[in-house]
Amino acid sequence: MLGRGLIKKAVAGAAAAAAAFVAVVALGATIFFALCLVVVPLAAAAITMLLFAVVAGTVAAVFLGAPDAGEEEHDEPEGLGARAFTLFRQRPILGTVAALAGGWIFLRNPALATMVAAAFTEKSHGRRRH
Repeated sequence: MLGRGLIKKAVAGAAAAAAAFVAVVALGATIFFALCLVVVPLAAAAITMLLFAVVAGTVAAVFLGAPDAGEEEHDEPEGLGARAFTLFRQRPILGTVAALAGGWIFLRNPALATMVAAAFTEKSHGRRRH
């Protein structure tokens, strides 16, 4: 049963994301109230916001930065999953839009979604000369 396993993974991922969100909000509140003991509340809010902005920028730079030198860049990833991963890694907004559009197409017409998936999983036969 592929569906049940996928649903369990989605629920576990959502629970982990919710727990991480609550932890970050609690950390922010703790930092804010600790700073309120030293500076005025407006300055504490500004310092807390600046701290979280720096952390978010650092995390984004680390995870979305240039690929490591050890990673090999393939000309064309094989399989639908590898193509989707490459799209999400290189262009996260476009990947998200493509995933939402694909989900909508699948809900509206599963046969059309199957044909699109088959077209994406076809292997290219190299460059053709005209």
